[in-house]
Amino acid sequence: MLCPGSRSAPLALAAGKMSAAGLLKLTTAIDERSAAFLALGISTALGRAAAVVTTSGSAVANLLPAAVEADRSCQPLLLLTADRPQRLKDCGSNQTVNQEEFLLSVCRWFGEGPREGLHIISDQSLKNLINKAWRLAHHHPSGPVHLNLPLEEPLHASLTEQKEVLIASDLSSLVISQVPKKDETAIPKSELAKDLFFLDPFLPGVIVAGPWRGTATQLIPFQKALTEWQSLSGWPVLADPLSAVNQKQAGLISNWELLLPEGLPVPTQGLQVMRLGPMSSSRNLETWLQTCAKKQLLISEGDSRKLDPLGLSVQWSDGLNMWLKSQLINLPKLKNKNTIEGFDFAKEWIINDQVVDDFLDQKLLLEGALNEPALAYWLPRLLPEKLPIMISASTPIRDWISFAGSEPLSRRCFGFRGASGIDGTLSLGMGLSLSLGQTILVTGDLALLHDSNGWLFTDQKEPPLLVLLIDNGGGGIFQQLDIETSSKDKFNELFAMPQKVDQISLVKAHGIPSRQIACLDDLEGALEWGLSQTGPALLRVSTCPLNDVELRNELRNQIRMCLGDHVDIA
Repeated sequence: MLCPGSRSAPLALAAGKMSAAGLLKLTTAIDERSAAFLALGISTALGRAAAVVTTSGSAVANLLPAAVEADRSCQPLLLLTADRPQRLKDCGSNQTVNQEEFLLSVCRWFGEGPREGLHIISDQSLKNLINKAWRLAHHHPSGPVHLNLPLEEPLHASLTEQKEVLIASDLSSLVISQVPKKDETAIPKSELAKDLFFLDPFLPGVIVAGPWRGTATQLIPFQKALTEWQSLSGWPVLADPLSAVNQKQAGLISNWELLLPEGLPVPTQGLQVMRLGPMSSSRNLETWLQTCAKKQLLISEGDSRKLDPLGLSVQWSDGLNMWLKSQLINLPKLKNKNTIEGFDFAKEWIINDQVVDDFLDQKLLLEGALNEPALAYWLPRLLPEKLPIMISASTPIRDWISFAGSEPLSRRCFGFRGASGIDGTLSLGMGLSLSLGQTILVTGDLALLHDSNGWLFTDQKEPPLLVLLIDNGGGGIFQQLDIETSSKDKFNELFAMPQKVDQISLVKAHGIPSRQIACLDDLEGALEWGLSQTGPALLRVSTCPLNDVELRNELRNQIRMCLGDHVDIA
């Protein structure tokens, strides 16, 4: 990603020459904030870092939101910023700030070229600097790295000078494509304490998979290890839509969020709990986990920071694959093990799960007025399998946890729950689709408007991103919270913050086709139209947040009554 600037001119020219030689893919952007989010989307899709190049000054400050998300979601990202040389620092020189400090708190590493100017660095030292930045961006856990590069004038080389540099330099030697591999042959001896990290697969337990916070390259070993442990233990699996757990994974309880707490009874002796990754955004799950106090083990994919806000678990930070290897050393030779049906408590879970399946199938019909629970239920069922989906923060992800069941697991779902913000939503989706091909983004209206500069990345053919906009007149999620104000107008002013922008007109100004969906009956046809477009497109659905709050409460109450009676729902 290349952003405009004069101080960064040498970097821009170098990027242009490397792009022309086929050594990198170059995308330009006028907004550093959205550019960094686009790069983060690309990095997340590919499992290796994309780079952002900016000029000096406030341009660097605009990288912070994406750097925060990359840090918390453990995704690699390279931030290359041009700077003034030391002679222009701390003397009032134009566009000169303490930019070397802006990103320190969230970056895995900060590197800097010679303060007198990058022109005095040797070829070998430059290669070493680049190699170190690349390696540490992909270290475990992966994350953002900031390289600040002071550049002395003259900044704008003539064509003759550019040709001389190309003749004398080997640009391909600066390209790194391989991701450093983690050594998984040895099990850390310090992590082998049996009592601390051991779970007994022959006693009752449950697997709770939160949002995936590893890289794309770590995903297949994680899925294989999960399959192996579940096959051994027979434990049921409660998987967040963002967990990257495969829909074919045995033991899935599809409607766990709606079954909590009454529909997932815990044995009197308690459950062992294997928690994978950070906490899902389900308050019901948090409450329920506090009743499963026998033993809880939290496994992260390289992130050693504390990830348990409940303070109930011990944490293994070397990944599920490494943990499983350590456990198999301590277990007796494996014999044929009972499947999930062998546990009495899990039998009841499965029965209750089917009750909720039947209930939702009868209550959330593909007809009538638009509502958000029905959208969460039907979208993963109507969209093609394996089509990647990005679900924005706030209301959409919570509705998918509650009403989508296990259908989202038939493809990768992305959510960027590291910092759980709405910033950069559209640009992140654009980055995913540039790397993965056709992708759908499900977003609220404030999140989409907040990142409307993301539309600047589009042209008629790419990226192939279909945006489904749920327009509920502002921050609809606040309608679900117990917030009292003196009037509806005051509530809207302080919390919902509805905006007057017509998003259909906004995308039209960018040359992007769009459609308004009038009712649920039109949803399937509208999706077919959107997916038939060769480039980006927008589908807007308008919902009433107050009606949806009532509907969510009504559905939950009916499910609770049904589970209490153990009767079929007519």
